[in-house]
Amino acid sequence: MVAKRRVEYEVEWTAEQVKALRDHLGMTQEQLAEELGVRQQTISEWEVGIYKPRRSTSKYLGLIAERAGFVYKPRK
Repeated sequence: MVAKRRVEYEVEWTAEQVKALRDHLGMTQEQLAEELGVRQQTISEWEVGIYKPRRSTSKYLGLIAERAGFVYKPRK
């Protein structure tokens, strides 16, 4: 029996990462909010760093990022 590889999606998303993912997806804050089942205001708060996504939402963001081929590279 072959063991399945467990993909780890638990990333602590920063404000820059959330915005970069949304830009990569070509979505508005409202569209991403709808996809995640949160308010548009929540996306805005993540992007300015007031709050960070919770654990379950972080996992979902990771799945979306992987599906979209998103690789975050911070600006220097």
